[in-house]
Amino acid sequence: MILRLALRSLAVHPVRSAVLAGGFGVGVSVMAALLGVGEVVLEQARAPGLLGGGDVIVYGATGRVSSARFVLSNVIQAPPLGRQVEAASPQARADLYLRGHGRPVLIRARGGIPSLERAVGDPEIGATPSWVDVPADVEWASLRPETVLRSIDRFHPLPDVPGRAGSWAEWLYFNGSSPGARFYLTFLVGPRLPDGRRIASVRLQLDRGGRLSSFATVAEVDEARVLATAPDLDIAGNRVRVDGSQYRLTLDLPEQPAASRAAGARSGRRAAGELTLDAIAGRALPPIAIRGAGGWQSGYVVPVMSGPLRGALTVDGERIALDGSGYHDHNWGFWEGVSWSWGQVQKDGLSFIYGRIHPPADAADPARVPGFLAALGPDGLVGYSADVTIEETVDPHTGRPVRIVVQGKGPSLDLRLQLAVEGAVVTPMPQGAFGCGMSFFQLRVRYRVTGRAGDREIAFEAAGSAETFRNR
Repeated sequence: MILRLALRSLAVHPVRSAVLAGGFGVGVSVMAALLGVGEVVLEQARAPGLLGGGDVIVYGATGRVSSARFVLSNVIQAPPLGRQVEAASPQARADLYLRGHGRPVLIRARGGIPSLERAVGDPEIGATPSWVDVPADVEWASLRPETVLRSIDRFHPLPDVPGRAGSWAEWLYFNGSSPGARFYLTFLVGPRLPDGRRIASVRLQLDRGGRLSSFATVAEVDEARVLATAPDLDIAGNRVRVDGSQYRLTLDLPEQPAASRAAGARSGRRAAGELTLDAIAGRALPPIAIRGAGGWQSGYVVPVMSGPLRGALTVDGERIALDGSGYHDHNWGFWEGVSWSWGQVQKDGLSFIYGRIHPPADAADPARVPGFLAALGPDGLVGYSADVTIEETVDPHTGRPVRIVVQGKGPSLDLRLQLAVEGAVVTPMPQGAFGCGMSFFQLRVRYRVTGRAGDREIAFEAAGSAETFRNR
């Protein structure tokens, strides 16, 4: 039908039809040419040679790279890329305005480390021998394991959000397991007190074959010292120290009275000892932060996805060896009304971690906050997905989780994690600054993981950890 109408129009108005057809042809040709020119201009604008030398430019997926030190040490200079990269240099760009007697003039500024810029062949700095590294540049460029760990594991100044200030906290979290025992350890620094100091606490939960014990202490700490030295922390005689690529933990904690009564044990018991956890290059997740309405924010970094754990704790004269595998992450943000789902497991040199945070309703729609599922191997990230579902099955009589199913799918990963709950440490959370009015579950689980990560087929079972919240 359409073809018949076109033929009749051509027969009745041949000149007009020809002009119209020609116009369409010219328009399509011009558009194709402009798109082609635009693509070439865009490629040239991004050419490494024009932007300061080098062969490859690394951009952040959502903008500025949040931790260039981490990218250089754990991605670019770590296997397998490290064997191919001769030099790498971070760059920062910013808009500056020059004010004089006339109108302000916009200046596009670019900064970097002179020695690294020369190493990648930046033509601008190559012709300026007076540009040399200052001591801060030398320290930054060294990328020693301890320097990198401190940069990603640092503490953050309290944001200027008066309405949420009372719920600000950040903490160093460790867990680990060995045959017969598992522990969960938190060094927490809470909100600012009226005198400018910060409330802080240390909490240890110890699981010895189903026998649960909780130990804790509370103290006040100097805010300026915490911001200057963390992740090195001192709280009531308990310490965290970073030494090279190793975390050293010293503990001396009294048992919580409620836990002593529940276990039928005498009061006055303490848990004391020293533990070490080694960080391994490539087995870490970089700092990420999400922000919502009213200044709300929450951040997360995993300096040690999995690493060798050594040491022992003594409880009531019993020595508990903790030689196995450990994990360490760091959280910060405003926590009123916040909950989360999280879990991690290791097997055969691979580490898997999933999570999703549930912000308060006045900050963001919890249903629209994505989750994540990541797999890391000896050489770094193997696969990642933000298309993640987390389904929990609870016991209808107790309301406790008994099974969790996590599924994540993306270009580099397609995994299904089935978690069977074997034990739980339950902490009722208050309604208010540090809680959401729910029960917090730290779970001992058995993982069954199947699917694909990178080019590897995955199928294994292993013990691991998980956390979730449930209504009371």
